[in-house]
Amino acid sequence: MKKSTFLIAGLLALAPAAAMAHPHIFVEARLEVVAGPDGSVQELRNIWRFDEVFSSSVVMDFDKNTDLKLEPNELAEVGKTVRDSLADYDYYMNMTVDGKNVSVQKPDIIHVDYKEGQLLMFFAVKPSQPMPLKSRLTFGVYDPTLYTSIDFPSDKELVLVGDGFKGCKHDVLRPDPDQVISQNKQSLTDAFFNDPTGTNMSKLFATRLEISC
Repeated sequence: MKKSTFLIAGLLALAPAAAMAHPHIFVEARLEVVAGPDGSVQELRNIWRFDEVFSSSVVMDFDKNTDLKLEPNELAEVGKTVRDSLADYDYYMNMTVDGKNVSVQKPDIIHVDYKEGQLLMFFAVKPSQPMPLKSRLTFGVYDPTLYTSIDFPSDKELVLVGDGFKGCKHDVLRPDPDQVISQNKQSLTDAFFNDPTGTNMSKLFATRLEISC
């Protein structure tokens, strides 16, 4: 039960009102979208850096030998827990091809490190279906419950990798929360009351990378 608090506390054990609550976990992220030699998206590489408060709570939960640090086997256990726990949430990946949602495959491994008081995670996921570079593509990373805030500090943290993107245009979109609420007030209200445990409406607020090829 102790480990279940890690990352999925806001996903599996939320009170109804928490779906619209403020974030409790803060992540600075980097996303690299990699083009494959076959002319489609090959994988998405993620780097997550967690806030110090949450990172310290993870140390308390996983530090089996109580030496106030995480040994390699303890870091591996953190990665395994996250890999298993976030599978149902597509590891917070939100991707579309011409407006149609695309899920991701389970990553082979989630690498974890702990440096200067902060937890870091490194992992790559592959699309569950082809994403040809002849389409309108979008990529975002967000927690649908808003329990975890995933932020890209600058547009440079959303990167295209590979020659396949040379003929594509891309933009980083950072929605204005007030504008999103104003434009979607009724649908946001309806979504909350229809399913107060959580909806996918939070994607309207998420930073995303849009690509046209």
